[in-house]
Amino acid sequence: MKKGGDAEGYLLLHKHPGLTSFGALGQVKRALGTTRVGHTGTLDSFAEGLLIILVGSSTRLVPWFTGCDKTYEGIIRFGTQTDTLDPLGSVVFDAPSPSREKLEEALSYFRGNILQSPPLYSAVHIDGHRAHELARSGLAPEMKPRWIRIHSLELESYNGIDAQIRVVCSKGTYIRSLARDIALACASRAHLFALKRTAVAGFTLDEAINPEKATKYKNKTNQQEEILALLRQNLRPLDEHAFEALKLPFLHVQDDIAHYMSNGRSIDPKWIEGFQEANSLGIFSLRGVLLAIINASEGCYSYKYVNPKSGQTC
Repeated sequence: MKKGGDAEGYLLLHKHPGLTSFGALGQVKRALGTTRVGHTGTLDSFAEGLLIILVGSSTRLVPWFTGCDKTYEGIIRFGTQTDTLDPLGSVVFDAPSPSREKLEEALSYFRGNILQSPPLYSAVHIDGHRAHELARSGLAPEMKPRWIRIHSLELESYNGIDAQIRVVCSKGTYIRSLARDIALACASRAHLFALKRTAVAGFTLDEAINPEKATKYKNKTNQQEEILALLRQNLRPLDEHAFEALKLPFLHVQDDIAHYMSNGRSIDPKWIEGFQEANSLGIFSLRGVLLAIINASEGCYSYKYVNPKSGQTC
């Protein structure tokens, strides 16, 4: 187990409803004795599911995690729309619920590449401020639409009020906005009543630790200590499994090449033969230590990440 400045890697955490993503980071900071932590995609406080947390120098790999597709299960509650588009907000509109036929027809409009406007209550930056900060101060800034991709959108069940959906989508997708827009396409109103993130790329919720369910102590002090110990024990290294889950190609290099690359030496194309067209390529030593991530495109090779501790262990 690593602590403090030695702690690095990633955690797969099952965040429970009521805990903010920032609060989850606080638990990890206390458990590992470090301030160098970062999540790879916020989950709203009312939501639950997979939260991937990077620790130590691994936080520099955030872009490769945040760019991944995500899978969600959600419940859209028709009849009322709230200002926050979730169950924590105040009702601002109401309308009759749609028929199942209208709902299924509307869903067909939201598959593939679509333009989506983020929720007003979100962390989107507008002129140096978060959108939710402006909204709570009484302002209503324009939320410019952006292109996202909905790879899959399926209706699991519908009882005339609540529609259970399953969504596989690109980064930047707001399921709260999707619920709002689906309802409007049905001539109705709705908000996202519940949300669970079940996968990020090849990482699944089944792999994640759930501190709230793992504790056996009723005493709050002992319970907290057990949660912190659980987090420490489940810190994972950025190994080949992580790259497979991220769908990033990787290769292993001999010790002499590993020595050069761990020090950021110029890249010889012969070292990465057969991988020249990979946008991002992970480089591991024969012992499975991550050395670097490089970009290889059209004969140009550059380091995008060099593991600062790989030279000691490769």
